[in-house]
Amino acid sequence: MDPLFPMEPKSATDIPSSSKWISQIKWDGVHVLTYFDGKTTRLFNRKKRERTTNYPELVPIHTYCSAESVILDGEVIALGDNGRPSFHKVMRRDGVRNLDRVRLLQHHVPITYMIFDVLFYNGEWITKWPLEDRITLLSDIITPNDHVQLVRSHPDGEALFKAVKSSEMEGIIMKQLHSYYYIGEKNEVWLKIKNTLDVNAVIGGFTLNSGVVNAVLLGLYDDQGQFVYIGHTGTGKFTVQDWRNLTMRLLKIETSQLPFVNPVERHRDAYWVKPEVTAKIHFAEWTEAGKLRQPSIQALLDIPPSECTFQNT
Repeated sequence: MDPLFPMEPKSATDIPSSSKWISQIKWDGVHVLTYFDGKTTRLFNRKKRERTTNYPELVPIHTYCSAESVILDGEVIALGDNGRPSFHKVMRRDGVRNLDRVRLLQHHVPITYMIFDVLFYNGEWITKWPLEDRITLLSDIITPNDHVQLVRSHPDGEALFKAVKSSEMEGIIMKQLHSYYYIGEKNEVWLKIKNTLDVNAVIGGFTLNSGVVNAVLLGLYDDQGQFVYIGHTGTGKFTVQDWRNLTMRLLKIETSQLPFVNPVERHRDAYWVKPEVTAKIHFAEWTEAGKLRQPSIQALLDIPPSECTFQNT
């Protein structure tokens, strides 16, 4: 089975109230599709990058799925100390390439695969089945365990969003009950309504305190391909060791050339780097000056800088 790009929701601010829609929690994790051809199980993220060795808990598929062949869609999450999904924690698993390290992290950073859709079942593509039928099939073929759960559907989107907001979770997904699965597309039959704002940005510079990075300067590419400064942050989910690791990584790509095309705050004590390292940033809002208000770094990302654009925010 060749990996494919998954369907993704479109961004929205209004929650549909029609009975034709269901709502699901938007889990803050790594989008992963599981492929089982009857013999071999492989995992790929939404960019079609293989993640089979990262999540060995999901490879023995017959421990949780009765299908003879299948493609499942879902989100791999890891819980933080507060019991809520932590993107920073799951990225500790997603970024590991050393098998010994993976085995160690299986115990220290347990994961759960939140399955919400099925595209292929027993040799048949079922993307043209209505969503409600695909959900029914999932309940028939998936047996939840310590590392696998089915995403619950709720009839009242407003109530779910209120609960998600009070729990400080990421948001909800609204889906039309009769919707098809549009491979590789963003379609308005699925909508995401977010409680928190985030952006995938590129690090273009940093400042130091006692030889360790204490803030990063962030940018996005505009439609002319220019690298535009959008703000800086020294807060977020990073541990002391995370900042030390980032320091070593950024020092290797330091440059004397300013990468941004516009004026930069804190430039007097800043060091510049080649715009190669990407990160997920939470923030409160965009200011009138086009900067991030209250940005905080959540995790480093394994995506190319060229994807960090204003158009994709």
